[in-house]
Amino acid sequence: MYMTLEVIVENAKDAKQAEELGADRLELVSAIAEGGLTPSYGTMKQVMASVSIPVQVMIRPHSFHFYYSENDMEVIRGDIEALLELGGNRIVFGALHRDGTVQETLLNDLTERYPQLDITFHKAFDEVPSLKDGYHTLTAYSANVKRILTSGGKKDCLEGAAELQKLVQLASSMNGPSIMPGGGLRAATIADVHQQVAAEQYHFGKAVRIEGQFSNGFDREIMQKVKDVIS
Repeated sequence: MYMTLEVIVENAKDAKQAEELGADRLELVSAIAEGGLTPSYGTMKQVMASVSIPVQVMIRPHSFHFYYSENDMEVIRGDIEALLELGGNRIVFGALHRDGTVQETLLNDLTERYPQLDITFHKAFDEVPSLKDGYHTLTAYSANVKRILTSGGKKDCLEGAAELQKLVQLASSMNGPSIMPGGGLRAATIADVHQQVAAEQYHFGKAVRIEGQFSNGFDREIMQKVKDVIS
């Protein structure tokens, strides 16, 4: 079975190098130091034109929290419409109520307005009170929510491996959104995580960069090590 490697990029140079080194899918963000925010229209346009692999675009108007006002939603809808104008339909998005439960009214709004969306529900998922309940909620949106980025509710995927394994098994039994482990994954830990979790896709950030810094390019050797483990 072929495994998917997704990596974070912030610009076209990153994107082209990631594709060259074997990435299967990209998560395009801005302001990675804040956990990733919506990139500019110009960046979206440039990156999407520079690669042939899928690009999931972060739609996140601010980094304060994951519950959004109607003003926030106007911004979110405008950013999604800009992406659709560019010919894209893949977004990374997550919304919660103040109590941490999934904000279904916003998902309903987006999926009804833009039924063509392919959504990765991002690591806001790790803040839900119950991962199992959260997964059940998102399964109702599986026509659009194709995958969930999560570290199993823990600080990283190695610590969350047992929960990730349960989620992968739940996803298989329910035929719902795929589980994509991400958060703290490194070349040194991916083998142990993959052996236990057996996911079909994995998400990497700075660990596949030279010296572990987003300001540097991708580390060819580390990218190959990761590919060797999950291929």
